[in-house]
Amino acid sequence: MTNIAIIGLGIMGLPMAKNLVKAGYDVTGYNRSQGPIDALVEAGGHGASSVADAVKDADVVITMVPDSPDVAGVVRGEDGVFANAKAGALWIDNSSIRPDVAKELAEEAVAAGFGVVDAPVSGGEQGAIDAVLSIMVGGSPDDFAKAEPVLNAIGKTIVHVGPAGAGQTVKAANQLIVAVNIQALAEAVVFLEAYGVDTDAALKVLGGGLAGSKVLDQKGQKMLNRDFAPGFRLALHNKDLGIVTAAARQAGISVPLGSAVAQLVTSLVARGDGGLDHSGLFKLTNELSGRD
Repeated sequence: MTNIAIIGLGIMGLPMAKNLVKAGYDVTGYNRSQGPIDALVEAGGHGASSVADAVKDADVVITMVPDSPDVAGVVRGEDGVFANAKAGALWIDNSSIRPDVAKELAEEAVAAGFGVVDAPVSGGEQGAIDAVLSIMVGGSPDDFAKAEPVLNAIGKTIVHVGPAGAGQTVKAANQLIVAVNIQALAEAVVFLEAYGVDTDAALKVLGGGLAGSKVLDQKGQKMLNRDFAPGFRLALHNKDLGIVTAAARQAGISVPLGSAVAQLVTSLVARGDGGLDHSGLFKLTNELSGRD
């Protein structure tokens, strides 16, 4: 039985860990708060008291934490993965971070004797629960081959997209597409409501045509219900759009729609709405139109 350590048991990490248990892996989890650790233990996994404790016997180490500094903090240092995991272990980073940081940390991992892939995920909380995440993987072909069986336990579409950092680059593109789609959907719902249209019927027919999308399927009803309980928090999408705009600037390309939506998301976060689901873009769009 492969021993897997997973660091970060948040909205995404905990259901991923549970699915790894269901797949037959021996899973040990660590999280800064105790509640998710207890939930993993109840599901058949094990809890750890620190990163070092979690990874000491692991064949595979998975990190699922919010941002680039968090990943670096988990893998570096005396208590980190590199100092405490056994030689030859495979590190899978499912976090969404800057491509340049992913590449830098991958080089450090290889120098320390580990296999490594950057494998950010898309699909939100429900995708993690249902084990149908889309996973874009950067790294060597050999390390991808080692990671693929593990990733198959948490995702449905697993694609090797290139060398170290490539997974994070594709994830940035994913977040650009998702953000622009959510904003377009928010504007459409405000438009429909302004004209008193039966919005349930309207979204149903729109979903069956070219305007149909997973964003419409998953976020349309949330907007109609004003239900912004987080599946993916605006604060995290704000971080991701910062990665997009910075990387676009570095590459010398223009992302006008992405930049505009990035400013709207930043505005929501700045006023205290960062804990809402990213469908909360609807709130600001509605307010800009003078509607409740």
